[in-house]
Amino acid sequence: MTTTQISDPGTSPSSTQPGTTTALGSRIVRTIQARPRRALLAVFLFVLVAGALGGPVAGALDSDGGFVPDSADSVRAHDELTDAAGHSPTAGIIALVRTPAGPGDQAEVDAVTDTLAGLDGVATATQAGVAQDGSSALVAAVVSADADPEDVAQEAIDTFADNSSVTVGGSAVIGPQIGERVGEDLGRAEMLAFPILLLLSLLFFGGRAAVLPMVVGVTTVLGTFLALSGINQVYGLSVFALNLVIGLGLGLAIDYTLFLVSRYREELDRQGATVGAVLTTMRTAGRTVAFSAATVAVALITLTVFPMGFLKSMGIAGAVVAVVAAVAALVVSPAIFGLWGAKLARKRRRDDEAEGRWYRLSHAVMRRPGAIAAVTAVVMLALAAPALRVAWTPVDSSVVPTDLSSRVVADAIEADYGGTGTTPVLAAIETDDAGRAERFADAASQLPGVTAPAAPVEVGPGMWQLDLSVSGDPSGESAQQVVTEVRQVADDQGIDVLVGGAAAEFVDQQAAIGDGLPLAIGLMILLTMLVLWLMTGSVVLPVKAVVMNVLTVGVALGALTFVYQDGRLTGLLGYTPNGGIEPTDFLVAAAVVFALSTDYGVFLLGRIKEARDSGLPEREAVAVGLGRTGSVVTAAAILLAVAIGAFSTSSISFIQQIGIATAVGVLVDAFVVRSLLVPSLMGLLGKWNWWAPMPLRRLHDRIGFTESEPDAPGPQPVPGEPAANH
Repeated sequence: MTTTQISDPGTSPSSTQPGTTTALGSRIVRTIQARPRRALLAVFLFVLVAGALGGPVAGALDSDGGFVPDSADSVRAHDELTDAAGHSPTAGIIALVRTPAGPGDQAEVDAVTDTLAGLDGVATATQAGVAQDGSSALVAAVVSADADPEDVAQEAIDTFADNSSVTVGGSAVIGPQIGERVGEDLGRAEMLAFPILLLLSLLFFGGRAAVLPMVVGVTTVLGTFLALSGINQVYGLSVFALNLVIGLGLGLAIDYTLFLVSRYREELDRQGATVGAVLTTMRTAGRTVAFSAATVAVALITLTVFPMGFLKSMGIAGAVVAVVAAVAALVVSPAIFGLWGAKLARKRRRDDEAEGRWYRLSHAVMRRPGAIAAVTAVVMLALAAPALRVAWTPVDSSVVPTDLSSRVVADAIEADYGGTGTTPVLAAIETDDAGRAERFADAASQLPGVTAPAAPVEVGPGMWQLDLSVSGDPSGESAQQVVTEVRQVADDQGIDVLVGGAAAEFVDQQAAIGDGLPLAIGLMILLTMLVLWLMTGSVVLPVKAVVMNVLTVGVALGALTFVYQDGRLTGLLGYTPNGGIEPTDFLVAAAVVFALSTDYGVFLLGRIKEARDSGLPEREAVAVGLGRTGSVVTAAAILLAVAIGAFSTSSISFIQQIGIATAVGVLVDAFVVRSLLVPSLMGLLGKWNWWAPMPLRRLHDRIGFTESEPDAPGPQPVPGEPAANH
């Protein structure tokens, strides 16, 4: 391999003026492209270190919970009862023991009970019931307060691994099994996505340029793993964030490198394989990539507003991967440009034809902008309508793959032990007066929805546990109403009570989302508009971008509701419908789609602004901008949809949902919004697209962000099209 000789830029207009790029940035770019082998060697060494230190992060992340705030009453109830009793208030491990000899076959059940009771970390193990047909029995084990439930669960699984008559399940078992399955799903998704991405990259990038997204993608993913390893030392992250890191990391790496390569090829045509071509690419497309990463990062970081560990982890991971992807692209790309130079030149005929088609489409749309904008908006609203009837459901056994032992046990309890139709509600009662505890229990037992009287049990000095059986599942109105009324009874009696259990956790989760949602939405909109204003100087374009993003998010969430809530495509996707959507999953999907919609908008607006700043009329600037980016954005959307859509193969249903929603969102945004809605609205508003109040205009001028090159020649008419009459 030989390094392409980069000629002296001489007096090239594009290279003599650094524009608004800092001298430091210009020097860094010059250094990288002048010594590409050293730069790529440094990247390679970084990847090795990141892989060694960050690769094991999957085993260190939390695979349990994270869907309810740690400060919620339901979580505190569990913790206080555990501290008082010295063990968990509910059984964390449940062994399903098959008894072919019938209910009288007590020897096998006793043997399993004794074995469980003898495991390290198990406080007690007792028989918990016999199946209605006598074919099996349950043994419930309670985990000690000082033991790690996942470690105890794994020991129980290993202990009975060779006993075909015993299946181990329970809440403590779900965590490690899902964590292990997430790792398997990641491997399968990578094996599926990488060959497809490689083939598509060869098609869209052409030749050796297809190496660039793969290099940047691997650097991004491993670099993010390294960063998350450090963050995990301070704040425990959820293992589910890894799915987002890989899917989004590969997708953004492809987006950014495709945009940079496309621009560099234009500069090769204009300037040849010069330093100026690299500098111009990084000054224009490089700045757009930086703005794009900022919009993705600020949109996803708003998920940290919510107090749930799952949402915080997704927000942190999403923001980090966006920043790492941009840095990787901005470092690796100039090195590749310096290494191969003119060898990256584009195939003129194919690219010119693509530019011409998008250019003509844009002008055709702007001939009837009002009608096209209205029809497009109406169609998108219709597709988004299913999202308005979304029903919330908690994370339950239905999200666990059917082949895992924890799911087998959960299904058996529902089918054979009368578990369907009821949910447990527990109360932690803090009082030294046994009579007060009993009066509270009597009042709670008489509430509508409580199926049987219950008595309090003292589990520690001044701490009582009350177990109520409530009709309906945790997401049902009856169970949630009982939780609310039990808390009201405690307030009326002036007694300290914390209510826990699955229904209480679901109530607390919804309350936390409701409290944080206005701030999260406000921050997402405000920060996105701020970044877009810094880029464009306009206040109109950011407002339009937010409106179009909301439409795109609506379509993606409508598809999510239409498929998963309504139970469609179960055979193809391999999930178990539960009549609704988990709310935190809904929020993650919305944030990711919103972020990526802004991402593609930045690509297009950057080229439109550059064309306009060069002196082209409004509509011509829009047409040239779309002509130059249309094929790039659609190719990027297809590649990103493959990268993150590959997680629709996950056996964990709420990971599937994020992949499906994101794939739908980016494809709709690229093929509908950027093709029809953007040019039609920009054609309608004309020069008003760029309006801003004078104080903001002056402030933006002082800050000096710009996409154009003052001394560079303006964009040339798209090949095959007549020059515009100015």
